[in-house]
Amino acid sequence: MLVKDRMTANPITVTPDTVVSEALSTMRQHNVRRMPVLNRKGHLVGIISEKDLLYASPSPATSLNVYEIGYLLSKLKINEI
Repeated sequence: MLVKDRMTANPITVTPDTVVSEALSTMRQHNVRRMPVLNRKGHLVGIISEKDLLYASPSPATSLNVYEIGYLLSKLKINEI
C-alpha cells in the first residue's frame, strides 16, 4: 500500500491566523479530526487536531460565562496554540 492510496486528495485546511472557534466548527462540519495548517504561500507549517483545540479551550469547570468563553475563543488563533 502506498501513501497516496491513504491520502485525501483535497484536504480541508486552515491558516495560522484561523481562530480556534472557526477551526473547531470547520472540523465538526466536515467530520474531520485533524487539518493541515498552511501558510500564505500554501506550504505546510503544521497539523492541528481536534484534541489540540479542545485542550486550548477553557475548562468546563471555569467560572467564565458562555459569552466570555466565546469571546476568548474568537480571539485565540491557531498559531498561538
